[in-house]
Amino acid sequence: MFILRSCRKVMRCSKQGLLNPIMKATSIPFMGCHGDSSNDSKRDLLEIQIPPWEERRDEPVERKQARLLYESRKRGMLENCILLSLFAKKYLSTMTEKQLIMYDRLINQPSNDWDIYYWATGTHPTPPDFDNEIMDLLKEYTKNKNMEQRLWQPDLEYLFEKAS
Repeated sequence: MFILRSCRKVMRCSKQGLLNPIMKATSIPFMGCHGDSSNDSKRDLLEIQIPPWEERRDEPVERKQARLLYESRKRGMLENCILLSLFAKKYLSTMTEKQLIMYDRLINQPSNDWDIYYWATGTHPTPPDFDNEIMDLLKEYTKNKNMEQRLWQPDLEYLFEKAS
């Protein structure tokens, strides 16, 4: 409760312009947010260039599956970490080489993870470059027709289980 009251006081002071002198007196720099000013030049924003996706033609299938499993688990947002890691657990080992290339391209070519999420959930239309059988499989998996509880990534123990 104390923290909430303190936050309210800080917000009220910052809106009234009372916080700036306090910040100067304590030698803590006052930082505003982008969009605080109508004349913000946004010169301090950096755009990082992402290298274009390239197919790894000579990569052995086992290595490609291991890499794609890792890349499915380590995304830029939790929603995709969960969705893609569970999808990879279910389908990656049965994908053909052509399907592995499509999946590799799907999870590595778009520079924004939200795009993949929106396409998979059907919120935004899938661009023709990514509208293929793997995207259809991911969309179907995302519907979760069996009402499975998908709250976290799968443990990796299944990788070491012997096939029966």
